Amino acid sequence: MRVLVVGSGGVGSAFVAIASHREAYRHITVADIDIAKAEAAVATAVNTENGRIEAATVDASDENSVASLARACRADVILNACDPRLNPPIFQGAFGAGCHYVDMAMHMSSPHPTHPYQKTGRRLGDAQFAQSPLWKNRNLMALVGMGVEPGFSDVAARYAADRLFSKIDEIGVRDGADLVVDGYDFAPTFSIWTTIEECLNPPVIYERERGWFTTEPFSEPEIFTFPEGIGALQCVNVEHEEVILIPRWIDVERVTFKYGLGDDFINVLKTLKKLDLVSTDPVEVRGVKVSPRDVVAAALPDPADLGDKMSGRTCAGTWVKGLGLDGEPREVYLYHIVDNAWSMKEFGHQAVVWQTAVMPAVAIELMATGQWSGRGVLGPEALPSEPFLELLDQHGVEWEWAEYRDKAPSPETQQQPD
Repeated sequence: MRVLVVGSGGVGSAFVAIASHREAYRHITVADIDIAKAEAAVATAVNTENGRIEAATVDASDENSVASLARACRADVILNACDPRLNPPIFQGAFGAGCHYVDMAMHMSSPHPTHPYQKTGRRLGDAQFAQSPLWKNRNLMALVGMGVEPGFSDVAARYAADRLFSKIDEIGVRDGADLVVDGYDFAPTFSIWTTIEECLNPPVIYERERGWFTTEPFSEPEIFTFPEGIGALQCVNVEHEEVILIPRWIDVERVTFKYGLGDDFINVLKTLKKLDLVSTDPVEVRGVKVSPRDVVAAALPDPADLGDKMSGRTCAGTWVKGLGLDGEPREVYLYHIVDNAWSMKEFGHQAVVWQTAVMPAVAIELMATGQWSGRGVLGPEALPSEPFLELLDQHGVEWEWAEYRDKAPSPETQQQPD
């Protein structure tokens, strides 16, 4: 596979470092509007001989710029490693160049104009799925939501449906961590721009009888016990792609997504909203127009630069409840934990961005070997789970699963299926 990576921030750079170890990647071009950032990403790679990994300049807001670069570097697939506001031009640029496409967050949503906390408006990815027939006609695949969450969480749901359950009542993606950033009272470990978007938008819930509907941000708090000593965290509803994706391909009664954000993090987000600092509409400050949300992002440390100040682990996973293959009630949590000390030592990237980046690295390698193939706009759960999970284990951090009783892990039965 020849891959064009659009965006050389934390996740894009981590992807380059990970993929550079794999023979399936014949050539990687990493591109950014700032060539120095792209060159810095190349510097973190290995096996760069014969120009195998190169830096380039691209304007990700211009689909023609994306398409032109894709043609110039003869890309087979474009990986979108930018924040989701740049999805449309990158998505269209890939289509224009005749490339397959992979992203880690789908096209952004728009709340319902009159009932934002009851009804969905334009849902995450609606604009992409509307174009699926066009991609099918050109024999191209657009793999959407292929990070860790969404991404690994969707693959885990697929595995549970195929291998562990005869009937699924509920799938709940649950994200938690015990990460600490030294020297900062508030330092998000992932893009604050994206975090604001997904945490303050109306969360979406799926129920078979109602379809998709919305609720208030941070609603339905619950205590979820994360495995391997991370422990009990309060998790709340957040808008996320899995709730849109999973019911499209998996037979399930209810789907939710909840983050273990913590009271301090939630209170900061609520304060930013009260001050209207989450707005993306430019305001004029001393003759300069600037988006308040961009100011917040600029004022906070870059998550990619926090690795040497971080300690702890991040856990992404999917909790599934229903009837096992024997017809008896069952609850399982399938998860992936990354320790920051390990990811920094092995790859020089902090745990959250490494965990996000390794998932598309696995997916694109499966596309290269033909184990994952398809046409049109697809989510990860539309593809076979076992090749993905087997290849993921080769990257140094194995996925696991645990039986749950009342949402508490049962370590004595913790195992990974054959």
